[in-house]
Amino acid sequence: MKATTRTFGVNTWVWTSPLTDGRLAELAPRIREWGFDVVELPVENVGDWDPGRTAKLLDSLGLSATVVVAMGLGRELVSTDRATLARTQYFLQQVVDTAAAVSSPVVAGPVYASVGRTWRMADAERRACYEQLRDNLAPVVEHARGAGVTVAVEPLNRYETSVLNTVDQALDALAGLPPEGCGIALDVYHMNIEEQDIPAAVRRAGDRIAHVQVCANDRGAPGADHLDWPGILTALDEAGYRGPLVIESFTGDNETIATAASIWRPLAPSQDVIAVDGLSFLAGL
Repeated sequence: MKATTRTFGVNTWVWTSPLTDGRLAELAPRIREWGFDVVELPVENVGDWDPGRTAKLLDSLGLSATVVVAMGLGRELVSTDRATLARTQYFLQQVVDTAAAVSSPVVAGPVYASVGRTWRMADAERRACYEQLRDNLAPVVEHARGAGVTVAVEPLNRYETSVLNTVDQALDALAGLPPEGCGIALDVYHMNIEEQDIPAAVRRAGDRIAHVQVCANDRGAPGADHLDWPGILTALDEAGYRGPLVIESFTGDNETIATAASIWRPLAPSQDVIAVDGLSFLAGL
């Protein structure tokens, strides 16, 4: 079953990091020309790009926006000190305001802890961690609800976090937080590592799905891989997801992002190919 409302986006991390007004002005017309509906805008630091200028640019091109947040070192909502917690909550609220300014329906990402931070947790420690996450995320979610934005919490693979790796863990951790302000972001790259059955996990996520990112199993173009894309998209349709499918990959030209995302080799003949071939494949399903 093909959803008649399916739309497609691409994250600017495919080409650049951090995003700037100048780079977006170069990329956005090409993204529109290729046939995308949405540009995904990363916030690595608030102020890297101007929300007002961005909103005007995207509106002039007939493009919509989604926003993702980068959780760098020192951005923590769990197992941290009060000062770090307060700074992280304030940062996330600023990102929510940025998203609202460009009419993004979501702020997606692993908002619970800095990427790469891992530690062992016994069952009781994990339960306490999730309770702490709910308590500490709640003010951000309340701020997001007031702004008309949903915080889409993204599980990452085991090598990038030990807090949330699977859909079931995310459902457990977010239980009790209002679904209109807090949902789950599914990233097929991480799901390929952590979920035994990706379509089944999508169905379990159900109406908590707030955002979806897609790429090949190696972070290349969707379709150049071994993934069950018809099964994944059918499960998303059955779950009632009507948001965009956003291609997220990374450039190896930026040392910081290449190291963070473990991009050690070219994933396609060019970065443009990841976007163009990925869109062609997904739109043809």
